[in-house]
Amino acid sequence: MGITYIHHLHDSLNEVTPVPSGKVKWYDADKGFGFLTRDDGGEVFVHSSALPKGVEALKPGQKVEFGVAEGRRGQQALSVRVIDQPPTLAKAAKGKTKRKKPDEMVVIVEDLIKLLDDISNSYQRGKHPDAAHAKKIATVLRAVADDLDA
Repeated sequence: MGITYIHHLHDSLNEVTPVPSGKVKWYDADKGFGFLTRDDGGEVFVHSSALPKGVEALKPGQKVEFGVAEGRRGQQALSVRVIDQPPTLAKAAKGKTKRKKPDEMVVIVEDLIKLLDDISNSYQRGKHPDAAHAKKIATVLRAVADDLDA
């Protein structure tokens, strides 16, 4: 009996089980969850606790690999690994739009400096900016980065 058990154990260790993969359907960082679409069909719930260390949010279209556990309400992702980052809007639109003129960028950068100055003052007083204000600043930073990258 012991030999049969070892043989079955050896066989199971040699089996290669493909890791499920798919794309992010949507993810709400504020709520800490979202859904992935499997490459082989179906949807998988993903909670923030399954994200890799240092990753706080997923973007629609990101390619991911993940483990799967069957939960009370269906499949749930475990140990998500981001395979690739979706292209930025600027890179996706490259060739379709031109870079902004330098005189337009001057105004944008000066406004950004004022926003960053305000947030810096808030941090110097020992306070984080409120979530809505921080989200707006993050959006502006991404837009400026996309303009610079165009």
